Amino acid sequence: MLIRNKLILRFTLLVLAIQLSLSAFVYYFHAAAREQRFTRRLAGKAVMTARLHLSSPADSTRTARAFRRADLLTIEREEISIYGPDNRLRYVSADTVPQAENRRQLPRVTASAEPVTFRAGALEGVGFTYGPAGQSYRLFAAGYDALGWSQLASLRLILVVGNVGALVLIILAGWYFADESLKPIARIIKQVRRITARELNRRVDEGNGTDEIAQLAITFNRMLGGVEQAFEAQKSFVSHASHELRTPLTVALGTLQTGHAYDQTMEETKASMASAVDDLRQLVALTNSLLTLAQADEARFRGEPVRLDECLTQALSQCQGRYPERTIRLDFGQVPARLETPFAVAGNAHLLTTALLNLLDNACKYSRAEVRATLSYPDSATVAVAVADTGIGIEAGELARVTEPLYRAENGRREPGYGIGLAVTQKIAQRHGGALQLVSVPGAGTTVTLRLPAAPG
Repeated sequence: MLIRNKLILRFTLLVLAIQLSLSAFVYYFHAAAREQRFTRRLAGKAVMTARLHLSSPADSTRTARAFRRADLLTIEREEISIYGPDNRLRYVSADTVPQAENRRQLPRVTASAEPVTFRAGALEGVGFTYGPAGQSYRLFAAGYDALGWSQLASLRLILVVGNVGALVLIILAGWYFADESLKPIARIIKQVRRITARELNRRVDEGNGTDEIAQLAITFNRMLGGVEQAFEAQKSFVSHASHELRTPLTVALGTLQTGHAYDQTMEETKASMASAVDDLRQLVALTNSLLTLAQADEARFRGEPVRLDECLTQALSQCQGRYPERTIRLDFGQVPARLETPFAVAGNAHLLTTALLNLLDNACKYSRAEVRATLSYPDSATVAVAVADTGIGIEAGELARVTEPLYRAENGRREPGYGIGLAVTQKIAQRHGGALQLVSVPGAGTTVTLRLPAAPG
């Protein structure tokens, strides 16, 4: 079911329930008030009749009946009976009045009790005590409240017709409010349908920027921005990967084809094969780098306590083996007091060592001078490793893209590599809840800082 229809249905049921509850409340209390008024009217007529009868008992029947005929407020089908203290019937308004129900109610009518109400078929009755001159008489009055029942029927008809009409208005109002409430969502749906893979730069209207619909639009725009960035990165990755893979394959294929066609001696054949082997080694190295990037992107591990200084020491040892002529200096910053295990982080030791090795390798590759690695606590909750060199640096326009897979700055293309190291390091940092920061000045050097959350304690 559509949300629009759900809103209309729920709104209709809710308002209808309130309307019916109010109608039942009005009807109930009107019926109770009618019954109370009629009971008092019956009691008043019974008292008036008793006064006439008891004031002149000898002629009470003729006088009461004459008075009743002249009474403009005579109750329809009126029946009045008076019982004396000895439970004998002393007066009845008509000879045809049945006394079975009155006699059945006699034990309930006492001087200390409240008036007793009862029904005798379609008639409503009341019984109570009346005691002039120290005697206790019991009066019974019954009748049919034609006017009261007529008014109650009219009220019932009004409520039924009113509720049916209100139901129609409620449905129309529910449809209107649901339509108005869902217009922003309909607008967003219409805008989203226009967004395709070729037009990921489109964004949805964020409205007033404050209500829930605006928050949904803002969240969707942020997600769309991430999708666009990932899509562009994927296109860039595919383009660079295709180029990087095609070059060694093409060179190796050309070398083998040339050697197969023109090599005449074993020495020429070996030379061609050696050239092809070098190209294939480059291809294997690039494939391994891409595999490392995929593993860093898909890494799933439970954070275990890792000594970042030990990872850095291993990375320094491996990098010194690659670049024996370079000078790599290790410095330590201030360590917070009362720390049981310094430089401890939660993560994967192998991945962290790989990330630090990539930073040191880049620094040694693009700088001929000393490389400095500094391990410190920028604050009590963060451990940082800053690797600084005095090499060629990176242009400001390319600084934001060097962490993209297979992207290389223009001034660094002369050195061997594939542009994967920083991308792998950034993904490892993100997997550990950290971040990678780059600061570079062209011609003066680059400082790359890996910041990771410190382990508790």
